[in-house]
Amino acid sequence: MAKQTNKTNTEPSLNDSTASAATPFPESTKTIKPAAAAAAAKKVTTKAAGIDKVIIPKASKTVKSTTEDGNPTEALTITGNHAGYIEFYSRFTDFDINLFKAGKHFKLYEKLGSHVVQHQGVTGTYFAVWAPNAKYVSVIGNFNYWSAGSHPLNARWDGSGIWEGFIPHVGNGEVYKYFINSNTGEDLQKGDPFALRWEIPPSTASIVTDTYYEWKDEEWMYDRRQHNGINKPYSVYEMHVGSWARSPESPDEFLTYRQLAAKLVPYVKELGFTHVEFMPIAEHPYYPSWGYQITGYYAASSRYGSPQDLMFLVEELHKAGIGVILDWVPSHFPGDAHGLYNFDGTHLYEHADPQKGFHPDWKSYIFNYGRNEVRAFLISNAFFWLDRYHVDGLRVDAVASMLYLDYSRKHGEWEQNVFGGNENLEAISFLKEFNEAVYQNFPDVQNIAEESTSFSGVSRPVFMGGLGFGMKWMMGWMHDTIKYFSEDPINRKYHHEQITFSLIYAFTENFMLPFSHDEVVYGKGSMLSKMPGDDWQRFANLRLLYGYMFSHPGTKLLFMGSEFGQSSEWNYQHSLDWHLLQYESHNGIKETIKGLNQLYKTEPALYEKQFDWSGFEWIDGGNANDSILIYIRKGNDQTNDLVVVLNMTPVVRYDYRIGVPVAGQWKEVFNTDQTAYWGSGIINYDTINSEPENWHGRDNSIRINVPPLAAAIFKKQR
Repeated sequence: MAKQTNKTNTEPSLNDSTASAATPFPESTKTIKPAAAAAAAKKVTTKAAGIDKVIIPKASKTVKSTTEDGNPTEALTITGNHAGYIEFYSRFTDFDINLFKAGKHFKLYEKLGSHVVQHQGVTGTYFAVWAPNAKYVSVIGNFNYWSAGSHPLNARWDGSGIWEGFIPHVGNGEVYKYFINSNTGEDLQKGDPFALRWEIPPSTASIVTDTYYEWKDEEWMYDRRQHNGINKPYSVYEMHVGSWARSPESPDEFLTYRQLAAKLVPYVKELGFTHVEFMPIAEHPYYPSWGYQITGYYAASSRYGSPQDLMFLVEELHKAGIGVILDWVPSHFPGDAHGLYNFDGTHLYEHADPQKGFHPDWKSYIFNYGRNEVRAFLISNAFFWLDRYHVDGLRVDAVASMLYLDYSRKHGEWEQNVFGGNENLEAISFLKEFNEAVYQNFPDVQNIAEESTSFSGVSRPVFMGGLGFGMKWMMGWMHDTIKYFSEDPINRKYHHEQITFSLIYAFTENFMLPFSHDEVVYGKGSMLSKMPGDDWQRFANLRLLYGYMFSHPGTKLLFMGSEFGQSSEWNYQHSLDWHLLQYESHNGIKETIKGLNQLYKTEPALYEKQFDWSGFEWIDGGNANDSILIYIRKGNDQTNDLVVVLNMTPVVRYDYRIGVPVAGQWKEVFNTDQTAYWGSGIINYDTINSEPENWHGRDNSIRINVPPLAAAIFKKQR
């Protein structure tokens, strides 16, 4: 593949020929001239954000406005046929419209929304919004004193439901909303679904801006396939931007994207994670939702800076050799008045049937996956983050809630599909199309499903009957593992099947092993607090848990704070407890993660066949009485095979014999009981010669010292 330059302007040029070549309009709709009422608009001095009533203009019209406090302002009477100065102009071709109607236009962010352009020698902003059930749409903002009758958009004649127009002398930084008079009789004020930036909550207006950035991550983008392959090390650090760290001097203030880059990039690089996953950073009005209740799907949250600031953070991670994954939420959205819900006075984005369109758990609204334009909106959004922000993958939230019509619903609260089943056929079709479109256009990224059921083929190609994801979270493994490790070691022999069960189905999907944010909130405690025993045993158990995780088939994900043994559960309102790293016990957890990431990246047996049955083999998985597990991890080259020994009890096993796959000299290459990790130091320092004594069904065996509550990993020396 030819190397391409990455130094691009991601916004169309002001002189873009596509932008200036407007689609022809009927003769009856020509360029709007300034009305005599333009002078009258100057009389309205308040920046009213609330509109009480608008009478749609005919020969004359009156707009009654109210202030934010609800007090009436001076009425604006407009004479003539039009108000304000707005020109016909379009970025849409007939082909664009046909694609949009068919649900196949996956770069709608280049067309809909607000775009600063030059038209007929004048710089201004082109606005376009989809509101097919509106009788009247106008742009309101500070530039026209929030007057609903001042700058009406023009409805296209082609049945697309798109309203558009060019407003001269409106540019970047302008705050705006759409005023919509619905055919239901409602007057609505809505933010722009395609806005690239929003006001900082609790303010709710959209902001005209661009996503121009001179990218300097060409080397990463050119070689990205080498970092993102399913047969490559894939170790993810999941984090919440607002609570990873804050300034000690101003603990109530967020770090900006740029400030975060200065601290996060060297930290993640030191720990050896291959990727960072950001919990949702698209604009969301309610901070306690952690970003999962989105109103601005195309805007990076302004709480932390500008679009270009986030691009800088992504670029710095890429320059350090670290990929970026975004949490993406196509499953539901909130009912805020300025958002997508009831957008044009009808159920436009959400399904009209509450049994399909309302989520009972989250009190939010579910997209109508059967509507072509909604599918195009969502897939375009996925493309947007991959295209404009150079994101390397999308972790798709709450996939299970999309797949099933009866998800979180009681009997009588849902209807069967046309085949009598509980599968949401429209959502399944959407997910397949989404994955096919993404991998066709961005073949070197990964889509990862958070899917908690036994739905078959989530990470299998669509042509094989699957949903087409690259990976799927292994939720069953996570629950069983935490439950097992929460048991006192003396009782673990009675729960042995919990820790071995995952290997029965470990290769039915491309599984990612997650210890995510969901496991350290809502009273569940931190990862460290789940571990039983005294202080030393709790830390040893956690190191053992991570040793098991990194030696188990599958890619890895760890939530922030867990890498150094955060004592308390995650609190989105505060920074992590970084002061804990002054203690040897907590620093030992951090050093363990560093060592495991290094091992994962340098030992091919841990990643080359991480999704393949041939990459794993039991040596002894049935020793429940001793609670010891022994298995082989295999790569493409047999000489790279590793033997993993896990001791789930605090009992040291001296001179313990284990079978090995081949004769030769064996060397311990990793041990979670190292004193550098705050372990007890039961280490096999010397090279161990195998003996021709049959053990564990093997012709050869070695004798080792098995450390307490620890993982020890051995490799044959060449």
